[in-house]
Amino acid sequence: MRKVPAPPPRRGEERRSWLSGAPPPRWVRALPPVLVGVICAATLASDDRLDIGFLLGAIPPLAVLSYGPPATALLCGAVIVLLTVPAFQLDRPGDADLLTVVFVSVLSVFVSFVRSRRDAQLDLERTVAEAAQRAVAPPLPERVGAVRCAGLYRAAQSGTLVGGDFFDVRDGPFGVRAVMGDVQGHGLSAVATVASLLGAFREAVLDRPDLVSVAARLDRRLLVDAAGARHSELFATAALLEFSADALEVRVVVCGNPPPLLLRGGRATELEVVPWTPLGLGLADDCAIEVSTVTLRPGDRLFLASDGVVEARGAGGAFYPLAERLAVLAAGEARDDTLLERVWADLLRFCPDVEDDVTMLVLTPSPR
Repeated sequence: MRKVPAPPPRRGEERRSWLSGAPPPRWVRALPPVLVGVICAATLASDDRLDIGFLLGAIPPLAVLSYGPPATALLCGAVIVLLTVPAFQLDRPGDADLLTVVFVSVLSVFVSFVRSRRDAQLDLERTVAEAAQRAVAPPLPERVGAVRCAGLYRAAQSGTLVGGDFFDVRDGPFGVRAVMGDVQGHGLSAVATVASLLGAFREAVLDRPDLVSVAARLDRRLLVDAAGARHSELFATAALLEFSADALEVRVVVCGNPPPLLLRGGRATELEVVPWTPLGLGLADDCAIEVSTVTLRPGDRLFLASDGVVEARGAGGAFYPLAERLAVLAAGEARDDTLLERVWADLLRFCPDVEDDVTMLVLTPSPR
């Protein structure tokens, strides 16, 4: 998957602010030394000594926000020295005031040490989370066989990179196959189920001759996992696609997932497919799932979205009009990853607090 530039952050997104552990902005780092310089310059430039030495007491706590223990200790030492230099006469602190500043300085160095250790631990945990995400759902390549691919994933649970949505595109002996799905629940509790389903899909791509048998394999995987789970109900919605060798024909099976949208001629229309029940109910082997076949033209694009997109509600309670907005956002845009970025930004404007995992996938027939 091509890296998509991140749009403005929202609540629940995995991106962090500097108040949540991310590196502080430059103005925060520059504030302590700038404040020291301003106080000293104002004191020296004034004919009548200003009683602003108390402002130096803010330097140690400010240094804790963005500096490590050595730099914090250096700034605290500078504050103590400035308070004792006769030329500045910064409030001419007494012994009690000076001891208070020394105590605050020592405490600030200790807090800076603790914060540095915490930040290092958070960075390590985030690195592990990124590795887990790539293991469960590795980035899509730009092309799989005769199909161009672009995907976007945003987890709903704050501070996580993986959740209950999944997608994958694989080439195999029976053609290029793609899957998008949403397991029961979201967040870290759904990661194990996602990993299990993706593993089953990747095996089925290699040895299952048709989409119905691929869906049956995923259905059986969920039944087996549910048998050993604490909660007996375990299901997932999914949309499965299989492209012909020239990618100008696609077969579609929809199991509880929103149907794909076809972008053609400046319009976005929902594919007419026969819906099926979600996976995990044990029905895939008992009844014949009907496969819908759609003929594609050069320039067509298939857009798949999870429930987190189509069920997002705006301020008035209305659902996000994906098909209507998609036709407008796709106008004049040839790049699939940029289209995803546009839809994501538009979704945030419509519903700033998206509470579900959001997954989008664009598949473009592109015979070599």
